[in-house]
Amino acid sequence: MHLNDWFQKGMTYEQYVDSMNVNRDRMLEIYDNVQLSEEDHSFFRQAQTRNWRVIVLTADWCGDAMLCIPILKRIAESAHFDLRMLIRDENLELMDQYLTNGKSRSIPIFIFIDEAGMEKAVWGPRSPYVQQMIEQMRSQLPDNDDPLFEEKQRQMYREFKDRISSDPSIWKTVIDSIRARLTQPLTS
Repeated sequence: MHLNDWFQKGMTYEQYVDSMNVNRDRMLEIYDNVQLSEEDHSFFRQAQTRNWRVIVLTADWCGDAMLCIPILKRIAESAHFDLRMLIRDENLELMDQYLTNGKSRSIPIFIFIDEAGMEKAVWGPRSPYVQQMIEQMRSQLPDNDDPLFEEKQRQMYREFKDRISSDPSIWKTVIDSIRARLTQPLTS
């Protein structure tokens, strides 16, 4: 399937929000509170001339999507990017073309396309800072065979979600990471 076809298949941001059962309130809270700096607004307003659109691979249970999608929505408003959301597990044919490290179906994935449906940039699933943060938190977990592993892992993910949903400095790392990706030439 062509990327334009995937885009047409997707839900609008509003339809996606309406369909959410998990993380909706936290995602909307991030959206309400995230701010683009004047410098960021200026950068993303310049992107308007590209007439790009964005295919978003996501799922409402995903904490990283909860963090990144409202930030992308703010960026899209500034850049006039049209967004379409595709649920990861319902679109594995596309998801499997954008595996993290060639093996993981990590989300969200943002696929920036031009009017002809040509891929121009891909971002996701995390900013480097957030990736480093989660790796550091995981390194504190007991071994997988430890009886406390599952409990400690659940606690770690709760703390991770609390932190990423409330810390504007983390939100800024996502903005900066997306911005950096959009300044890089496409590499296939």
